[in-house]
Amino acid sequence: MSSSSPFTKRLYQARKKKGISQRELGIRLGMEASSASSRMNHYEKGRHTPDYDTLKKMADELGVPVAFFFCESDITAELLCLINRLSEDKQKALIQQLTSNTERKD
Repeated sequence: MSSSSPFTKRLYQARKKKGISQRELGIRLGMEASSASSRMNHYEKGRHTPDYDTLKKMADELGVPVAFFFCESDITAELLCLINRLSEDKQKALIQQLTSNTERKD
């Protein structure tokens, strides 16, 4: 994970949290079994970057929003995942609450 992109770190984190190997994730994404581990390793090492469709499949398989892969801070990544699990109505209510709290501080 030597790349400076947050993608490599987030992909590794999400895969480990899901408890699956690089090979297993690749196979679940529709990659050939013989190359799945190598391809996923290249993504995690930052040697290759997946296209959006592959990125979306990864996110869906790992249970995270696509934006998770690009969060630079661990706190932002965790918040994003928590917010993503809320219903749309609860997300809207949270936006109102946060906006209200921010306006009061100004």
